[in-house]
Amino acid sequence: MNQRIQLASIDDQINVTAREAVRQRISWPVNLTPANVTYHSRGHALLMGNAHDVSQAARALQGQGLASLTLLTTDTALDLSAASEPLICQTLTDTQQSQLRITGYLGAFQVEVVPVDDATLNLAQALIERDVFDVVLDLTAAGVPNGTQSWEIPPPGYVRLDWLAQEAQRREVLESVVELVGEFDKPRYFQVNSDLCAHSASGNVGCTRCLDVCPADAISSIQGRIESRIEIDPFLCQGVGSCTSACPTGAIEFRLPETRRQQDTLATWLAAYREAGGQAPVMRFITHDSLDAERKADAVTPGHLLDVPLEELGAAGHDQWLTALANGAAEVRIQLHAEMPPRLTAFIAHQVAQAHGLLEALGHDTARVKLLQPEQIEERDALPSLTPLTDAALTFTEPHKRARFNQVLATLTALGSPSNDRHAMPEGAAYGGIQVDREACTLCHACVSNCPTPALKAGGDTPALSFLEADCVQCGLCEQACPENAITLLPGFLAAPDRDTRHICHEEAAFECIGCGKPFATASTIATIKAKLADHPYFAGDALARLEMCEDCRVKDVWKTMIRDPDAQLKV
Repeated sequence: MNQRIQLASIDDQINVTAREAVRQRISWPVNLTPANVTYHSRGHALLMGNAHDVSQAARALQGQGLASLTLLTTDTALDLSAASEPLICQTLTDTQQSQLRITGYLGAFQVEVVPVDDATLNLAQALIERDVFDVVLDLTAAGVPNGTQSWEIPPPGYVRLDWLAQEAQRREVLESVVELVGEFDKPRYFQVNSDLCAHSASGNVGCTRCLDVCPADAISSIQGRIESRIEIDPFLCQGVGSCTSACPTGAIEFRLPETRRQQDTLATWLAAYREAGGQAPVMRFITHDSLDAERKADAVTPGHLLDVPLEELGAAGHDQWLTALANGAAEVRIQLHAEMPPRLTAFIAHQVAQAHGLLEALGHDTARVKLLQPEQIEERDALPSLTPLTDAALTFTEPHKRARFNQVLATLTALGSPSNDRHAMPEGAAYGGIQVDREACTLCHACVSNCPTPALKAGGDTPALSFLEADCVQCGLCEQACPENAITLLPGFLAAPDRDTRHICHEEAAFECIGCGKPFATASTIATIKAKLADHPYFAGDALARLEMCEDCRVKDVWKTMIRDPDAQLKV
């Protein structure tokens, strides 16, 4: 299945013709969702940085139509005269700089000084008698920490300019600040299905993968009365898409386009390419911006290279890459670009490590998935070293992300040589099993009620606990929910048929009610409850036998006791 390709057999002109046929027949799906996030900016701008840079920028912005200019300097005070708009100058002390906090987005920036033991100072209220600033121009030099934010991608309306290092870009950046006045719309990039989310259950916190990878800090864990929930701020979301690729259950779905539409299009593209006579296709995942830059540079790529245009690389992860291989791509290449946020770069590297781990476990060459640096032109255009695994298209029969990817893994299993062992995967990968301590487990099924997927199930009429590893996303909620500490996670991908087979982790004979004989619990559960409630006055003496009764017989026994001795309840 890892046969080397014969270079002499590849005709690039035929491949170019086949690629053009694909482009003519099938378009990559785009976001058809109407813009439904609206920003309102009245043009109250905050400029922050050292006095020299701030004063220079302020003079360039005066008289350009902004509602007001507030100059927040970090060294010496300024004394500039106002022009057509109000101009306010304020200098922060070193302590205040360390306490400065900026949150929000275009038209709604909260700028506050947050002392440890004193009241928070809202600078917009104090300086311009408004609740918020509309635009922030950060003139802090690159690499100089200002402690105002943790995001890697700033929100809309937050503009950065290194006055000395970006001399050639000054005019363009300042013009962009002036243009940020009015009403602006953008798409809502995502949709969230809380029913599928593995973040929290019964007060326990499980999966946090989306929180860990968002470079815009748009995702939050909101604590409810009992459980936490994931919320995405649509005003902060920049459409990077890493959250939806990281989400193992499909609870967060990118709408630019949806994951399943991407998968279906990949399969259709490859099938159309083969029908047109194309050979040895390589799928290159690349951003629209990178493609535009290549076109402007008159770059011509060979016919075997099929480009998957993404808004950002995070919109496709290892599930999409392996989908391409399972549908007949010889190789997948991920085209990195300059100025990627560190969290996105780390996320892509982690996804590649997962793809390599799965390929290795299933007996495939890890060279089928490669990262490309921007300057690697020869590697970009090179023919693949291996032939495609298949020339058949994969037809998806399941709607949900995990189930669809399990189909991809089943296809790659059939095309490879699985090791039949458990393979170590990168930390945080959503693959693994569980180990259940049969001596400790009482079959209370708290784990089942907390499991966000069908991985864990009760036994129906029979007291049992079953597990299907293919559905387990290693969120850890079952481990946390177990009152007997009987469950331990087993991280790693099991490249064996057992992964796709539901098996019984623990089962017991049912305990029958001493009153009516109906099975209603397990012997271990009843023994545990009797031990814990042995000293409770409600179950003193003969009343302890009530714990061996079903719910109906227990109520009847209580009423019989009250009839015989009406004052019995007052003695408890």
